[in-house]
Amino acid sequence: MRTLLTVFFKEIVDNLRDRRTLMSALIMGPIFGPVMFAFIINLSIDRALDDAESTMELPVVGQERAPNLMRFLESRNIDIVDGPEDFNGAAEAVKSGRHDVVLVVPEGFGEQLADTIPARVELYSDEANSQGEKEARRARGALYAYNQQLAAIRMSARGINPLLMRPIDIDAIDVSTPSGRSAMLLGMMSYFFIFALLMGGMSLAIDTTAGERERGSLEPLLSLPVTRGQLILGKILAACVFMAASLLLSLLSFYVVLKFMPLQQLGMTPNFDLGVVMAAFFLLLPFVLLGASLMTLVASFTKSYKEAQTWLSVVLIAPTLPILVVSILTLRPKLEFMFIPSLSQHLIIVDMVKNEPINGLHVAISVCSTLVFGALLTWVCARLYRREGLLG
Repeated sequence: MRTLLTVFFKEIVDNLRDRRTLMSALIMGPIFGPVMFAFIINLSIDRALDDAESTMELPVVGQERAPNLMRFLESRNIDIVDGPEDFNGAAEAVKSGRHDVVLVVPEGFGEQLADTIPARVELYSDEANSQGEKEARRARGALYAYNQQLAAIRMSARGINPLLMRPIDIDAIDVSTPSGRSAMLLGMMSYFFIFALLMGGMSLAIDTTAGERERGSLEPLLSLPVTRGQLILGKILAACVFMAASLLLSLLSFYVVLKFMPLQQLGMTPNFDLGVVMAAFFLLLPFVLLGASLMTLVASFTKSYKEAQTWLSVVLIAPTLPILVVSILTLRPKLEFMFIPSLSQHLIIVDMVKNEPINGLHVAISVCSTLVFGALLTWVCARLYRREGLLG
């Protein structure tokens, strides 16, 4: 154990001496990621709230042909402005980006309404323009509302109850909680946690294998009275320390930045207090061993520091792929998912954020299966470190 600790502290001290690499590993992933995530979410929320409350300008061609429609649109916080001269100009204005959406009221609109013939209007928009599509949806919603209002007036004028056109009254009941709704935005936090965790130990995993081989310091190190098993285990444990520190920094960074996100304005209240932070830390802690051993294993096959960086950049993506797939498919926790590292932690953390009851069996399987995979990879690393081709 004394020999193992000597190797462990030697790698810790060596990594602490490389200040630039250490600051990059402990700042770029754990701190910069949450700050950027919060900035993007805040920008999206502010923009969505501004779009819902702000007055929208709608260029209209032939607005004099539908004065009642114009007044109705103005009552929906839509400001009517002069549009192009004709429908050809409307299409060109939208294509060129001069206007996001243009409404055209053709000739004969009033006569068609008077004759109870469906009166046609044309709404020009570009669906490839995200901002323009938002305004188009808002304009379509106002036109549909005016259409329903006219239909109800016509039926009432003929002595027909407009409710006959609505045989079923659908009452949508939302059973979600504020914490549950917040998971729609914050479900990707575990992606940042695992990415920051791996970033924290990547430089050490490269330096202690490919880096020492490239510098020529690996051969003198192997000549010391230390077994190769103790040597590789000390290196992996040292990487685990920096990965755990990076993980904790990432969790605390999200805890801080969430306080500055206006989620309450959207009816969301994330359950991410210090208790959840510590629970998530201990839940992800077994993944530290898996990540350190996986990176050390991959780096031990490379011949140079640059080659190791290339391969480990791919390794950074692999553990996060299940999270991306499940986030898209919105799958719920199942017993079989708990045997998959990173995926099981993601599903449990999402339930924590949603403030839902946590299945103790799921947690136990997740922790044990991740530890088993980590221990297995560590054993493989120790076996491979005995091969003669290790020195290149």
